[in-house]
Amino acid sequence: MLRRQDVGHRVVVRRIVGVTPDRTLYTDALGELVDLTDTDLTIATDKGTVKVPLREVHRAKRVPPARRPPARDVIDLELAANAAWPAPVQARLGSWILRAAGNWTGRANSALAVGDPDRTLEAAIDAVTEWYTAHGQRPLINAPMPLAAPVNAALDARGWTARPLTLVQTALLTPLISRLEARTDLPPVELADTPGDDWYAMVAEHKGTLPAAAAHILTGPDEVVFAQVRDGDGELMAVARGAVTDPGRRLGVSLLQTAPAARRRGLAQHVVRGLAQWATQHNATRAYLQVEERNTAAVTLYGRIGFTTHHTYLTREAPL
Repeated sequence: MLRRQDVGHRVVVRRIVGVTPDRTLYTDALGELVDLTDTDLTIATDKGTVKVPLREVHRAKRVPPARRPPARDVIDLELAANAAWPAPVQARLGSWILRAAGNWTGRANSALAVGDPDRTLEAAIDAVTEWYTAHGQRPLINAPMPLAAPVNAALDARGWTARPLTLVQTALLTPLISRLEARTDLPPVELADTPGDDWYAMVAEHKGTLPAAAAHILTGPDEVVFAQVRDGDGELMAVARGAVTDPGRRLGVSLLQTAPAARRRGLAQHVVRGLAQWATQHNATRAYLQVEERNTAAVTLYGRIGFTTHHTYLTREAPL
């Protein structure tokens, strides 16, 4: 049977779907285990998310991932993402990175558990707990999967909970630009070095009130751009942020949003194309983004554009 440490891994579940006089009927579900409770398990399959009551599970086990990226690739991508979303307070625990930003976003307020923490795993978790407690914050650990499977297992044993699974998705820029049609029927994508007040306001509608730490994170990278599309009256219809960082000269796409009244017009793809063109001028060759697996509308959109899942991560929370 599956356990909490299997969350984030690829699994196969044989489910009882009926019983006839002659035999029991089964169906199989293959995908990534995204949640496991005392009553149900949830799997992200190629056909969508499936929730299975445990009473219907005949057999379940972990299976090898469909495509497991090398550990070095996962680490490099996570380090690039950290550089693109720089917390104002950072410290090192061996190769782990401790980050704090006044609790604005999980990424900037969690320990990034990649590489060697230069001590035992149990001692590393203790050190993370002490550091965040000293900063007046709930301890969080960002655990990329399946690279950090031992970390997740140790946290399970300590009773740490998990936030919804996040997909880290990637795409090559040149095919991405080719796939996205140039839209001459839409206003041009404007690119600015700094965000305006209304840009911040649109982001705040989704992310909540932006503290001072947010401005540090958003404007911190050396190569960062703020995209926007306005209608004929000058009102914002869509925004996004792009940052090119090392290692790997990757474009990180974040905060892609469309005003409710302007949705279903192709503005999201229009903005992503503008960011991709800007990134190629900054010698980037690949793009990435992070999206919660449960955000099915966004996951569908990014898949249509050409993004595929490179790896996943869980943000783990210490017990209260």
